[in-house]
Amino acid sequence: MKVLVLGSGAREHALAAALERDPIVTKVYAAPGSAMMAQVAELVRVDLLYPAEVANLAQELEVGLVVVGPEAPLVAGVADAVREAGIPCFGPSKGAAQIEGSKAFAKEIMAAAGVPTAQSRLCADMAEVEAALDEFGAPYVVKEDGLASGKGVIVTDDREAALEHARKCDSVLVEEFMSGPEVSLFAICDGKTAIPMQAAQDFKRALDGDKGPNTGGMGAYTPLPWAPPNLEQETTEKVVQPVLDEMARRGTPFVGLLYAGLMLTPKGVKVVEFNARFGDPETQPLLLQLESPLAQVLLAAANGELESVGPLRFTPGFAVGVVIAADGYPDQPELGTRVFEGQFRSGNIKLYHGGTGRDDLGNLVVTGGRIFTVTGRGHTLGFARKMVYAAIQAFHLPKTFHRDDIAAKAARNEIRYEVPEGGLFQ
Repeated sequence: MKVLVLGSGAREHALAAALERDPIVTKVYAAPGSAMMAQVAELVRVDLLYPAEVANLAQELEVGLVVVGPEAPLVAGVADAVREAGIPCFGPSKGAAQIEGSKAFAKEIMAAAGVPTAQSRLCADMAEVEAALDEFGAPYVVKEDGLASGKGVIVTDDREAALEHARKCDSVLVEEFMSGPEVSLFAICDGKTAIPMQAAQDFKRALDGDKGPNTGGMGAYTPLPWAPPNLEQETTEKVVQPVLDEMARRGTPFVGLLYAGLMLTPKGVKVVEFNARFGDPETQPLLLQLESPLAQVLLAAANGELESVGPLRFTPGFAVGVVIAADGYPDQPELGTRVFEGQFRSGNIKLYHGGTGRDDLGNLVVTGGRIFTVTGRGHTLGFARKMVYAAIQAFHLPKTFHRDDIAAKAARNEIRYEVPEGGLFQ
């Protein structure tokens, strides 16, 4: 079977690599892909925001499965066009993708499905924003209602900073502040059935100690040694399945990857947000750990046959991913720097490229803020971290930075979560 992966980031590089390992896959295409994705896929060109063009390309290539990486094509309706062309697609319809495309819509779904989440107010003007800030108090949580590539949220004690962020947004959601460890849970869905992956934790802030501006993610690890052992199963039962049922009831069944951002608060688990696709950088360590044949699982989801798949299999141990970012990221990343082009000999270390490309001389150079994710695995979380950071030190890349504390607290057993007396879900 031939597979077409849409996207060009480190997430899509990891997806293409995992799909290429599946024995049923004879060829992987990537559109538009990136220079280093050519190691595992043939690169083809198409505008991802034009659904008809994507569907035509899938037909011309005679692929048996299309996997959509980024959120923007989903919200544009690419999955609808591919399915209408008679090709299985792993990715939600335009209507179902609104669970990420509009935070207000996601809140509406959660309310109807009985899913615990923070109180919020959708604000039409700055007067309503100010009233909502007064109602919830500091720390202030202000979110762009639409797509913002993971950078549309500000959490701050500075009221003026909260107001300034709101002024930049087309539509604003103000929420009550929630505290506790954050967790990412991915669930593969076929519209009626969901299979969870291992829980992961990512790091949004640019700098060590969770300081600096919000980013699309600076690193992640999986699984979580400190998390309640039933977290994945209970979240599937209490969050994912009710959302699937509600989406189906509305006539917009969710087929694809439902990403639940969770906050483990002192009063139980609450949902921070939903995404409608694989998250970056959690995808990289998750897929490095995955043993189940990815193409077969995603094809079963696209065809509504997940019930026949069963639980996913993961390699024992842990995986860690650390993002190498360009100086100035996320505001004004410095582009054009020459990039390390080699590969690591160890199968336990992988380099997934995101913001890289070729210059006019054929050199690999920085073309985006998050350059690549160095991802490694080991029998303990501490060993996986050591492998990744040793790999990072193996090459010198000027005009870049990375966090040195990815998974550090978890490796030192410094994260604790006590399940409330009433259980994980209140």
